[in-house]
Amino acid sequence: MYNTDIPNREELPGTAKLIRSTIIAAIVAVVLLVTVVMPAEYSLDPTGVGRLLGLTEMGEIKEQLAEEAAADEAAQLVAVQPSAEQQGSDVAESVVTEPVREEASAPEVEVATVEEQPASEPTTAESRWQDEVRVVLTPGEGTEFKLTMEEGAVARFSWESEGGPINYDTHGNGSGQSISYEKGRGVPEDEGELVAAFTGNHGWFFRNRNDNDITLVLRTGGEYGQLKKVL
Repeated sequence: MYNTDIPNREELPGTAKLIRSTIIAAIVAVVLLVTVVMPAEYSLDPTGVGRLLGLTEMGEIKEQLAEEAAADEAAQLVAVQPSAEQQGSDVAESVVTEPVREEASAPEVEVATVEEQPASEPTTAESRWQDEVRVVLTPGEGTEFKLTMEEGAVARFSWESEGGPINYDTHGNGSGQSISYEKGRGVPEDEGELVAAFTGNHGWFFRNRNDNDITLVLRTGGEYGQLKKVL
């Protein structure tokens, strides 16, 4: 039976060669950490190579999804307790009436007819929106707003970014489900309708990627419970 020959001492790598190989491996590991791992996992790109390779954007998306998941988990832990006024709203109101005295041979009184003027209808601009919020975002700052909606409910929305375009992600979560409706980068404004795919929280995540402050204006109306700021 043939066994592999044991190498001679001269064939084994020396101490200097092992140290050189270790240093080279450490340098390669540091380069990969800075150019690949940090941009892809933590959206940190000190060299700029990660953005050229498209890894920095991947890290930003992971960071954004992690923030959204943490915010949604915190929002679900907050239970809404019914107030005392709501609990007492079912109590019936008693109405007290006084007996009417009958007077004999009361003279007939002539009642003048008054023409009612038709009430003026509210303008479309006043009745279109139920809520409006304004928030200032510094460079790199993000914020998130959600509507509490039932499945199939339709909400109208309109938002604009004053001072520069903005990145956004329209999504929803609840009832053990999650959905991404639409995403955009460098968009100055948008409007339309949001149809809830399921019962839960549906809305927008915004982030300012400009070098200056911007003012986000969000208006909503339609079929939803409330507009709440999650982040």
